[in-house]
This record gives sequence, C-alpha cells and structure tokens, in this order.
Amino acid sequence: LGADGLWRAQSRCLFAAQARAAIRLRAVGALDCLGARLHPAASCAVIDPQAADSQTLASLVDRVIDLKLLDARWAQEMSRHLEDGRADPQSCFTHMLIEWLGQRAVDEGIAAVVGAIDDARGNLSIRSLAASSRIGLRTLQVRFLGAVGLTLKEYALVQRLRATIRQLDGSDSALAETALAAGFSDQAHATRAVRKFAGLTPAKLRRALLAERDGDRTLALAAAFVRGGSG
Repeated sequence: LGADGLWRAQSRCLFAAQARAAIRLRAVGALDCLGARLHPAASCAVIDPQAADSQTLASLVDRVIDLKLLDARWAQEMSRHLEDGRADPQSCFTHMLIEWLGQRAVDEGIAAVVGAIDDARGNLSIRSLAASSRIGLRTLQVRFLGAVGLTLKEYALVQRLRATIRQLDGSDSALAETALAAGFSDQAHATRAVRKFAGLTPAKLRRALLAERDGDRTLALAAAFVRGGSG
C-alpha cells in the first residue's frame, strides 16, 4: 500500500527498508512467501559498501522497492533459482542470502546498542544508552543512523509499538495496562501511536489478530509478521 493510499503490484523479489509504520501487504491469490528479517544494525549490508552512508539509507526508509535497485545481479539470480522447480526454495533462499550478506561488516558497537533497546522494548533514554555504550552522544547518534537507517528515537518508538502489538495479540490485558507496560504515558497516547503505526486502533487491531480471519490473506500475512513463523 503506497503513501497515496493506492495498492500496486510489486516485483517478485522485494526489499522492505526500515519502516516507521507497518508495511501493509495484500496477497492476490495463492501465495508462497519467503522472507528474512535482518538484524537492524545490518541494514546497511544490503547497500553497496561504497554507497552505504546515512543519506543513502535515509532515502530507503518507509519504502518497499524492487531488489534489483539494490543488487540487480543477485535479484536476477534469486528469481532464477526460485523459478527452478528442482531446487528447494527455502534452502536456496537461505544459502544465497548468507552468500550475499555474509561478508559485509556490521558495526558491533551499534549492534549492542540495538540489543539494549530491544531488551528494554524501547524504554531507554538516549543519554543512558550513550553512557552504557561508552560512545559519545553525538557520535552514537551519527553511527546509529548510518548503520540502522533510523534515528535512535525512531527506532526506540518502533520497538515500543511492536511490544504493544505483541501484547495485544498475546493477552487479554486491558488496553490501559498494555499501554503503561509498553512505556506510554496513558491509553490515549498509545491509541494514537498504534493507529498511526498500524493503521488501526488498538481495539480493532486486537480483534483482527484474535478473530477468525475468514480467508482474509492480508490479515493472515500481517499476523505472520507479528508472530513470526508461517501464516
């Protein structure tokens, strides 16, 4: 779903960049989908190392693009293997992904900061992160943006929202309780943030995740991303 509110067909091999809102997909007909979620600190690994700067990463944020725009040779090779009925698609995909990205460097310091944010579900101050990582605040902000593609505050908010959605999906806790557990100041703040992020209010999102989907492939695909695994 584009920013203009219109649905459009995508190519076979896609790259969904770092996003500040949920990426909305709609399956048309039967669909076999293989996907991999990269470690956030490895975001720049998909870009040619000579061009992997913060400006390049920033141009990809909130976009779903044809993988050929990042690496035409690799995308064509992947398409060819996926169309070959003799190969196991999952094994082929895994092998090619490791081969493509396995030799590219990751900023280990930023990977540790990402881990700290994830462990805290986004509820960490930037100054405490700088102090615990022993990286100067300004340097940390620049390095984080250059590796992840989002600012520290943007990434932390996404993790708080993901924690909120997982809580909505996995329990029957009251929304106010869920909002406070996720670090929001109150229920109204959480409702606004979740609606902006997912396109649905928390109550509607919970109903969509927990209810029978009646063959709605869009919701089934969304639930798979929330829960992990197949769906």
